[in-house]
Amino acid sequence: MRASSTTIGILCLIAGIAIFSVQDLILKLISGSYPLHQAMVLRSLTAFPCLLLITKAMDGNLRGLISPTWPAMLARGLLNFLAYTAYYLALAALPMATTVALYFTAPLMITLLSALVLKERVSSRRWLAVGAGFAGVLIMVRPGGDVFDWAALLPVFCGAAYAGSMVMARIMGTRDSAAALAFWGNIAFLLCAAVLALIYGGGAHEGTGHASLAFLTRGWVWPTMKDAALMCACGVIAAIGLTLLTQAYRIAANSVVAPFEFTFAFWGILWGWLFWGDLPDDLGWLGIAIIIGAGIYVVRADGPTKKAAPEGAA
Repeated sequence: MRASSTTIGILCLIAGIAIFSVQDLILKLISGSYPLHQAMVLRSLTAFPCLLLITKAMDGNLRGLISPTWPAMLARGLLNFLAYTAYYLALAALPMATTVALYFTAPLMITLLSALVLKERVSSRRWLAVGAGFAGVLIMVRPGGDVFDWAALLPVFCGAAYAGSMVMARIMGTRDSAAALAFWGNIAFLLCAAVLALIYGGGAHEGTGHASLAFLTRGWVWPTMKDAALMCACGVIAAIGLTLLTQAYRIAANSVVAPFEFTFAFWGILWGWLFWGDLPDDLGWLGIAIIIGAGIYVVRADGPTKKAAPEGAA
């Protein structure tokens, strides 16, 4: 049963990463024309009916959404909002490759928090796999001097906040379903985005000095039908993707699934090729091979005697 949960968790994470990469692409494309909070409000509103359908499908009813632990789920949603907002603001100013590379501090932080907070037994093999995956990403993207832009701190902060939210998912997963966690997380997204819209939506604080600040402070713009559809599509993407990611960290040992966060680099390559004609060079393909090898290694190294979850976890 434990091995099955681990396998399902890994598959959920890989699928969630793939789905979320589409949202990253959309927000990168619109970051020069619309404010982030406008996209977040439309995304969150669209996500609600999708999350209700997912909750009904996963839990059989909607009763799990009315939980005494809703404040904790809302707090976790706030942490997720801070993580993703920081990441998308960084995307507006930095090359995607640089942003992705800096974000990949997240698996390291998740593994560290898993050992310190969840008391998971993280073997030297898992540490080796995480380190190898991170090295593979650095080989692929080879971030240059532009990482010294202050915006480079944003994806690092994102990695820390994301790690904290996924560790919370593991702890809270003993009481609440992934669908419920995602639903309350979406409420936090909507509330926070609405506050930003109230502050910056009128355009009074709009600035053009830095791409990240412009993406944050730009006033609302009446979107074209195509752009409105893209922003609403982010709601469907977020509902499915966030549920999958939450489920992954909820049912499987965080230190086992965390190295598979590195698969996000593959989608960065794909979108870069499709939209900008970029492909990895020889070193880039070497990095891909290292990442694949690290993922296979962590699966094969995981044995039934490893401690996979805190006592009482589902």
